Amino acid sequence: MKKVEHKTKTFLENWLQKTVKQYVVAMKDHENGQLYDLILSGVERPLIKMVLEETIGNQTQAASILGISRNTLRKKIEEYNLR
Repeated sequence: MKKVEHKTKTFLENWLQKTVKQYVVAMKDHENGQLYDLILSGVERPLIKMVLEETIGNQTQAASILGISRNTLRKKIEEYNLR
């Protein structure tokens, strides 16, 4: 299990490094690029959507898989309009 986690983390870190580098180069002349919000919403929404699809909408199971409370998941579902 640890090897899989390490490979996934490495893949995500490599992808993020490439993506952030491109974004920073493109945004050098702008003061408010909102990179933090862009990355979080760009990853969080599809992640929650995919986990909900895999759990056939079972919010308790999805929250457990995501490692967040069911109330937090419900807020995110509303925030991202994932009905």
